[in-house]
Amino acid sequence: MREEGGKAASGSPAGGHSAAAAQNSLHLKEPAVTQNGHNPAQTASQGQGVDSPTQNPIAASTIPREQWGGKYEFLLSCIGYCVGLGNVWRFPYLCYRNGGGVFLIPYFIMLFVAGVPLFLMELSLGQYGAAGPITVWKCCPLLKGIGIGMLCVSTLVCLYYNVIIAWTFYYLGSSFQSPLPWSCDAIANAAVCSNVTAGNSSSGRARTPTEIFWNENVLGLVNSEGLHDPGPVRWPLALCLLAAWIIIFLCMLKGIRSSGKVVYVTATFPYFVLIVLIIRGATLEGSLQGIAFYLTPDWARLANAQVWNDAASQIFYSLGIGVGGLLSMASYNKFDNNVIRDTIVITTGNCCTSFFAGFAIFSILGHMAWRKGVSVGEVADTGPGLAFVAYPEALALLPGSVFWSIMFFLMLFMLGVDTLFGNMEGITTAVLDEFPQLRQNTLHKCLFLGSLCFAFYLMGLLLVTEGGIYWFTLIDSFSTSFGLIIITLFMCIGISFFYGVNQFCQDIIDMIRHCPPWCTKVLIYFEACWVFFTPFLLLFILAFIFIEMYNTSLHYGSYVYPRWGKALGVCMGATCCLQILIWAIVAISKETGTLKDRFQKAIRPLNSWRVNNLNSTIRVAEHMEPERVEAPFTVTLTDMDFHAMTWETGSQA
Repeated sequence: MREEGGKAASGSPAGGHSAAAAQNSLHLKEPAVTQNGHNPAQTASQGQGVDSPTQNPIAASTIPREQWGGKYEFLLSCIGYCVGLGNVWRFPYLCYRNGGGVFLIPYFIMLFVAGVPLFLMELSLGQYGAAGPITVWKCCPLLKGIGIGMLCVSTLVCLYYNVIIAWTFYYLGSSFQSPLPWSCDAIANAAVCSNVTAGNSSSGRARTPTEIFWNENVLGLVNSEGLHDPGPVRWPLALCLLAAWIIIFLCMLKGIRSSGKVVYVTATFPYFVLIVLIIRGATLEGSLQGIAFYLTPDWARLANAQVWNDAASQIFYSLGIGVGGLLSMASYNKFDNNVIRDTIVITTGNCCTSFFAGFAIFSILGHMAWRKGVSVGEVADTGPGLAFVAYPEALALLPGSVFWSIMFFLMLFMLGVDTLFGNMEGITTAVLDEFPQLRQNTLHKCLFLGSLCFAFYLMGLLLVTEGGIYWFTLIDSFSTSFGLIIITLFMCIGISFFYGVNQFCQDIIDMIRHCPPWCTKVLIYFEACWVFFTPFLLLFILAFIFIEMYNTSLHYGSYVYPRWGKALGVCMGATCCLQILIWAIVAISKETGTLKDRFQKAIRPLNSWRVNNLNSTIRVAEHMEPERVEAPFTVTLTDMDFHAMTWETGSQA
C-alpha cells in the first residue's frame, strides 16, 4: 500500500550505518511501505504533497551543491548586489526632489514595513529550501509561477543593466585622455564652451560639452528619430558591451567559488572611492551649498503621495527584492546561518550607503553650481543624466580631473558588476536546479553560461544602436514596475496564507537553531508585517503605479514615447506577472478531484521540500530517525534490503 504523505522508508542498522541510513532516507524521498496503512512519520508531514513520479530525486539529491567559502563572502555578495548604481544616481536625486531630508522619513518607514520583511522572506526561503527561484516553490507548487516571473524580470534587468557597464567602460577608457574629451580644456570644445557662456547669460539653453559628448559621441542619439528608428549599431559601444559580458562570464565561470572571491574587491572598492570623493568634495568652494540643497527639509511634501511611492520604489530598486538574486545567493548558505542577523546587516548597510553617497554627489554638484553661478537644482539630474552628464562635468572642473574621472567610473563599474552578479546568479541557479545534470558536467555548465551571456549580448545590441537609449529607457521603466510589485505581493501572500506564516517563522527558528530571545521577539514583528502591513502597502504602491502610468506619458528628454511603445512596455511587465496565473492553472490541472480538492493539493508542500537541505550531516544525524515498516512485528530494514526492494510508484495524490 502506498502512503501519500510519508517520507522515505530506510533502514537504520546499529552502529556506524545509522547516519548513512538516515541520509539515505533523505535522498530517496519515496513513501514508506506499511501493512496497516499507518506511518508514524506522517504526522510530521501531514498535508504535504507528493513529488511527481517523473522526477528523479535520487539523481537530483546526490549532486553536490556549492556553498559560500565563508559568511563574509555571502554578506559582501549581498551588499554588492544591493548597493548598485541606484544608490549613486537615483537615491540622491529622489531625496532632493521629494523634500530633501524629509524624504528620509517615508524612506525608512517603507524600509521597515516592506523592505526588511520582504528581504528576510527571500533570504529565509532560499536558505531553508537550498534551491533557486523556481525549485524553491516546492513549498507551494501552486505558486511556481512566482519563480518563473522572477526569472523574466531578472532577464529584462540583465539585458539592459550590462549596457550601463558598457557606457561606463567607454567613459573609463576616455578618462585616460588629458584633457578629458568632455571638458572645456579640450581644443575641440573651445567654441562650444564660449557658446555655453553666452547661452547662460541669455537663454540658458546652450548645450554643454558633456551633453554633446554623451548624446553624440557615446549614444549617437542625434541620428535617431525615436523608438521606431534604432539605426545602426554603435560599434565602439558594442565592443564595450562584449568586454563587459566576457568579464561577467569569467567571474561566474566557477559559480560562487569565483564570484565569491571577486566581491572582496568589487564590493569594497566603491566605499573607498566614496570616502575619497567626500573628502575631496568637502574641500571645494560651494560644497556646503550642495549639501544644504540635499538635506534641507520641505515638510509639506509629506502630504504628497508621490513622495511615498518614490520611497517605496527606491527600496525595491535598491534592495533587489523580487528579482530572484537574493533567493539564489541565500540558497548556497549553510542551513544554520543566522538569516535575521544578515538581513539587518545588509539592509542597514545598503540604506546607509545610499545616504552616504548623497554627500559625495551633492558636495561636488554644489561646487559645480558655484562655478556656474546657478542653483544646484539646475545642474542636478537623474538616471544616466546624473552619472554620465552632470557628474562628469563636475569632475572636469576639479584639479587632477583625469584621476577623479578614472576613480569615479571605476567605482560605477564595480557597482554595476556586483549587481549583475546577483541577477545572473538568479537565472543560472534557477536553470541548474531545474536541470541538475548540468552541475555534474563542468563542460556543459560552461557551455550553458557562455551561451547565456552570448544570447544576452546579441539581444543587448539593440540597446547600443543610435536609438538604443529609447529602448533602454523603455525596458528600465517597465521591467521593475507593476510586474515586480505583483510578483512580490503574491510571494508575501503565498508564504503567509498558503504555506503558513507560523510554519515559516518556525522554519526560521529551526535554521538559527540556537535562536537568541531577541530573534523570536523580532519574528513577531515580521509576522505582523507579512500578514497585514506589507500586503496592504504593496497594494497601495500598485494602485499608485497604475494611476501614474495612465495619467503620465513616458519620455526621454524631449522625446515622448508613442502609445505602441508604452503598450509594449506594459506587455513586458504583464508577461512577468502573468506567469503566476499560467503556472497556477498548470499546477491545478495536474491534480485530481474537485476544484477545491485540486487547489488544496496544489498548495501542499512536496515531500522533498523539508529534506532538501543536506548541508549539515550533524543535522541529519540529530533530526532523522530510522523509519520502520509497521506490521504485527517490527522489521528493521538494512541497506541491502532497501536497495533490493522494488517500489511501486502508484498514482500521485
